[in-house]
Amino acid sequence: MPARLALFILLGVFAAAGATLGLAHALSGHALLNLAPGAAARSAFGGAGAAARPPALAMAPAPARRGRARRLQEGRAVPALAPLTPPCPNAPAKAPSPERVLVLACGALAREIGAVAAANGWGHLDLICLPAIWHNTPEKIVPGLRDLLATRHGGQGRVFIAYADCGTGGAVAALAREIGAEMLPGPHCYAVFQAGLEEAFPAPEADMRAFYLTDFLVRQFDAFVWRPLGLDRHPGLRDTYFGAYERLVHLAQTEDPALEEAARACAARLGLAFEHRPTGLGGLAEAMGPAGAPMPPPACPPA
Repeated sequence: MPARLALFILLGVFAAAGATLGLAHALSGHALLNLAPGAAARSAFGGAGAAARPPALAMAPAPARRGRARRLQEGRAVPALAPLTPPCPNAPAKAPSPERVLVLACGALAREIGAVAAANGWGHLDLICLPAIWHNTPEKIVPGLRDLLATRHGGQGRVFIAYADCGTGGAVAALAREIGAEMLPGPHCYAVFQAGLEEAFPAPEADMRAFYLTDFLVRQFDAFVWRPLGLDRHPGLRDTYFGAYERLVHLAQTEDPALEEAARACAARLGLAFEHRPTGLGGLAEAMGPAGAPMPPPACPPA
């Protein structure tokens, strides 16, 4: 074989080997770092974007490259290679972040819902409250909830209704079924504070002649009870309104001696015996569990 021809063949072999090694180096992922959203693409070789390319890549004409190598040249992320045995498509790669949950609540529960969310790390809740005074006009509650759903929800994400029946005659439950939402159990919002504490306090049947005040209602007694009933103008109506009650029960969410004394004063103004029940937040956290928990992914079909 002529020496000149042998030299050309040998040079060709070396060139092919060098190109193969350069491409393998690029495909190994060393030419690109993991990219944060919105950050400039950076090469592992120290430059920004496509300006800093390893020599093996810079030698090749850009229009001639395709696929992964082209993406590396342009500083774009390279998709991961599919595994030989693909995982269940529903299985998250990491622990899922809970989706946003719209909580539509009675304003009388705003402080307590915030406390439960903070204690459990439920930062994904979006809380919107209707006026607490609507407990005096319960026919406004469901139309108000529908208005919030139309203006704030937009059909996206989950909804939790932080109302019990609250004098609506089953209308809140009907709305919850209609939109597939969870809601608070019980006849009224304040019942949730005694949920799970049945052994510590009388059964609901024993409270048929009890008038409840929560911490919120003790603070707002004049605005939510005394003045709306006209007792500031017509105190003689007191026994007409409260003659069938025997005692005022303070469902206390906090240990506050001043608030307890204020509740005792409310009982005296209504002519009722006084009972203090330290419920704390009761069953509120458990009742709101469906809002706090992340939505699990659908189960994978059996192989």
